[in-house]
Amino acid sequence: MSDLEKFYLKPDKNTLKEIIVENEWDIVVARQEGRELARQIGFNEVDQARITTALSELARNIVSYAGSGQIKMWKGESQGRFSICIIAEDNGPGIQDIKLALQDGYSTSKGLGAGLPGVKRLVDTFFIKSKAGQGCFVAIEKILRRNL
Repeated sequence: MSDLEKFYLKPDKNTLKEIIVENEWDIVVARQEGRELARQIGFNEVDQARITTALSELARNIVSYAGSGQIKMWKGESQGRFSICIIAEDNGPGIQDIKLALQDGYSTSKGLGAGLPGVKRLVDTFFIKSKAGQGCFVAIEKILRRNL
């Protein structure tokens, strides 16, 4: 199964969290829900912080560039271990050059340019699909280090 295929599988309804992201408060909610789900799955505090940081960056990108979107997260399983699966998607302007957007230091908002490249470094699986004018879809997964 490819990394992308697992994100199109039916999420675990018992752990599925869906957050509409439209403003700063929604970013806070996404962070809180993500940290709590990561804790329930069994991630240590360091990995909880990594997951929370990645979620914050994805949610902030939705608010900053698309205006609104959605984040879904659930408990998954990968390589014989539990994981947290997260999807962030929007119908905003999209990303014209994904390769450029994934370069360290690149920013369209005069920021530090750590957003998407930073998210990619914080997780085990990273997939992005976007076209100019067609929104953005980002799927990430962080795998629990210890076995099931």
